[in-house]
Amino acid sequence: MSKLNDTPHPPPAEPPAAPASIALSEFFDGHPVATFAIDTDHVITHWNKACEHLLGWNTAEMVGARSKHGLAFYARERPMLSDLIVDADSVALARHQRSAVIPGAYEAEDFFPNIGEGGHWLHFTAAPLRDGDGNIVGAIETMRDVTERRVAENALRRAHDNLGHIVEKRTAQLAEANERLEDDIRQREVADAELRRRNLELTELNDKLSMTQQQLLQSEKLASIGQLAAGVAHEINNPIGYIFSNFGTLQGYLDSLFAMLRAYQDAEASVAAPALAMALRTMREQIDLDFLREDIPVLMGESKDGIVRVRHIVQDLKDFSRVDASQEWVWANLHHGIDSTLNIVSNEVKYKADVVKEYADIPDIECLPSQINQVVMNLVVNAAHAIGERRGTITVRTGCDDASVWLEVADNGAGIARENLSRIFDPFFTTKAIGKGTGLGLSLSYGIVQKHEGRIEVDSEPGRGTTFRITLPIRHAEQQGKDPHS
Repeated sequence: MSKLNDTPHPPPAEPPAAPASIALSEFFDGHPVATFAIDTDHVITHWNKACEHLLGWNTAEMVGARSKHGLAFYARERPMLSDLIVDADSVALARHQRSAVIPGAYEAEDFFPNIGEGGHWLHFTAAPLRDGDGNIVGAIETMRDVTERRVAENALRRAHDNLGHIVEKRTAQLAEANERLEDDIRQREVADAELRRRNLELTELNDKLSMTQQQLLQSEKLASIGQLAAGVAHEINNPIGYIFSNFGTLQGYLDSLFAMLRAYQDAEASVAAPALAMALRTMREQIDLDFLREDIPVLMGESKDGIVRVRHIVQDLKDFSRVDASQEWVWANLHHGIDSTLNIVSNEVKYKADVVKEYADIPDIECLPSQINQVVMNLVVNAAHAIGERRGTITVRTGCDDASVWLEVADNGAGIARENLSRIFDPFFTTKAIGKGTGLGLSLSYGIVQKHEGRIEVDSEPGRGTTFRITLPIRHAEQQGKDPHS
């Protein structure tokens, strides 16, 4: 049986009460919709002009024929909707669509390839014909050519399917492009992260290079100062040597001269000429010879002490700079270096604070002595600068354990603010007034301690003071196997 189509169509004209009447025949022939009717014996009773035109079967050969109407549509005779209605075949009718307009009518739609050129799509509507008592006396069936609509629908469906395919294809292409874009974005993010990482490394390297350059510059300055100090010390040592020697000789000469003067004084009473004796006595009283005999030895002693002091300062300069020694790791007494440094910076400290030494019994350490002296100098000078108008105290302590020695420089000055503690070893950072500091002292000290495989720690509180503690290994890491005094 033909297929169903839910597309509503205008209902066929209501059949006349008497199918065999002339009025019904005229109605059928004049109706523009292809229409035929059958009786309860499946005999065609009406076949209008529209049927002839659509199907090519004329009225003369169809009217009166029994069960022949199916041949107009199919290759062999088969029941139509009207036949199912006449037979009241409810099972077969259930497979078709009921008409929403005509009570008891059914609809179907199918393609017939043998009708016309290329076939036609037909929409069928079949309804029962009843007599005055309501009994079925036949059935009427109409056909409408819906080929154009179906072709348009099929074209639209194909276009829709094609559009769906295109949309699906485009969606897949867009998804692929989006994946490539996301992959490109991920690669760019990775590249950006790598660029940022390398830029950060470059920045850190540049900072380290800048700090190293400043440290080298400062080290070069210190080396130059050390060379100058050593040269000055060497040049001063020579005249001090012969001045010291001459003072000893002069002391002997003065002793002899004073002995001679004492002999002359004793001989004054024996001088024959009273006038000459008076002149000698007057001259002795004018020059106050007794006072000179007492004061000149005192002056000579003080001068000798001063020369000894200068000699010690010169020696401390040499010990501090250590440029007369090789810049190699050597075993040195930490206390000697601290004492030399304190002597050098005495003028910087003595007007501001008292220096208290709390030395423990510590062994010699393997180090670069001039650099350790530089660290001690920086810490002591900073401690002096941290003390305000009121005179303070700077305490230098030492101690040791099994593998290391430590030294502390503590002051009771202003202290360091907590927010600055993490930055005090940064190059060029200083809490001093503009022009009072370069910000390199602690940075250089930190670098020197690191070079010695040691550590530097700070404990400070505003108003309480600051304590720097330096811990140094007794043996240098590269010299662990060597004897300390070999």
